[in-house]
Amino acid sequence: MKFLFEFFPILLFFAAYKLGDIYIATTIAIAASFIQVLVIRLRTGRFETVPVVTLISLVVLGGATLSFRNELFIKWKPTVVYWLLAFGFLLSQWIGSGKPAIQRLAEKSIQLPDRAWLRLNISWVIFFAFLGVLNIYVLKNYDTDTWVNFKLFGTLGLTFLFIIGQSIYMIRHRLPEGNEH
Repeated sequence: MKFLFEFFPILLFFAAYKLGDIYIATTIAIAASFIQVLVIRLRTGRFETVPVVTLISLVVLGGATLSFRNELFIKWKPTVVYWLLAFGFLLSQWIGSGKPAIQRLAEKSIQLPDRAWLRLNISWVIFFAFLGVLNIYVLKNYDTDTWVNFKLFGTLGLTFLFIIGQSIYMIRHRLPEGNEH
């Protein structure tokens, strides 16, 4: 259920685009993202970084799309978010608790050696950077219909495959229970 909720704005964007146009879809995505951030805040008592970054980028780039009636702004939103995530994951290795972002997110579920956490984190940096570049390629070389389909199915499929690969890596490198580092 949480997985679907995380994709709530994207799914609504896709449906609104198919039933209307890019401007209706952008408006719906902004509203859905705002609702998502609000619900998370009410349920957990805190703001989660990724939904907030997504909301801010949607408000800025979606707002520009609506104000200037230019769909190019909203098409750049995924790249901006992916590159911000890549940068955040990269910086997490040196800022904060000294643990990479992926370790902070997953260490309650699995114990890995520090070197494995670092490799996983770097692979997320590369993956997010790649998705940003791939989004630029699609938005520059294909029509809006193709871009919208890619935004939902392409990035979701690639992310799913990447997570499977990450899971296999984590299982191969996990430490026995009770053993840390």
